[in-house]
Amino acid sequence: MSPQIPKQKIEQTEGTLYVVATPIGNLGDITARALRTLREVKIIGCEDTRHTRKLLTHFDIHTPVTSYYREKEAHKAKFLLEKLLSGDDIAIVSDAGTPAISDPGHVLVRIAGEAGIKVVPIPGPSAITTALSIAGLEDTTFFFGGFPPSKPKQRRKYFKTISTLPCSVIFYESPHRISSCLKDCLTVFGDRHTFVFRELTKIHEERLSGPLSQLVDKVKENPRGEFVFILTGAKKSATDKPEDLDALLTWYHEQPDMTLKKAVSSIAADLDISRSMVYKKALMIWNQN
Repeated sequence: MSPQIPKQKIEQTEGTLYVVATPIGNLGDITARALRTLREVKIIGCEDTRHTRKLLTHFDIHTPVTSYYREKEAHKAKFLLEKLLSGDDIAIVSDAGTPAISDPGHVLVRIAGEAGIKVVPIPGPSAITTALSIAGLEDTTFFFGGFPPSKPKQRRKYFKTISTLPCSVIFYESPHRISSCLKDCLTVFGDRHTFVFRELTKIHEERLSGPLSQLVDKVKENPRGEFVFILTGAKKSATDKPEDLDALLTWYHEQPDMTLKKAVSSIAADLDISRSMVYKKALMIWNQN
């Protein structure tokens, strides 16, 4: 009888990381795919295990959970990566909405991707798109600013860096900072048309809109619930520089104390074209005006 050949050890395959969106308020908004994923994975990394257990209990899901909050994100990401490399499928969730969008998750997603782990999004609720869908804005181009800095000085400095954006700007804010945050917005952004949403998808959902100066007075100090607010974009000033050559030359010609030489140098640099071409065009336009 020939000796038995030992079976080769089958190499363990890596697990899959699922980034699962959960309801931002109404539990009925969870998707069937999200529920199936949360049932089938080996472990769920959560921003707050107490919060996630309420969700899991409601849907009779008994998958083990582990905390994955911001202060421990780097450490727990390494732990969860080891689980993934050993073959376990893992889901990460935030308390509400989509992980890694102003919530923990990006560290694990990044290092899992770098390690060759398959990362699968399970899309669902997001406070950003929920707010936009009921704002009624014709132009849905926007800048998402996340949670503004908590300290007033840093917050105003941050606002100044984005105050000239022509698109709408969207922020998240906590109830104990919303009042002071809106006042800082009024100081930096001016009295723009603004939308304030509280408790989106929940029983006491509230929508306010109007000039920011009016909304500052309507939002109470330390209200209940989480907030999303949208400021409309900065209006283009009549003194803003145009973008085409002819209009630029006319604009520079109308500026006080502007010389032909200075205008040609600035335009050539701005448009990355030859000074000689700008100069010839400038002579024609400036002599006409």
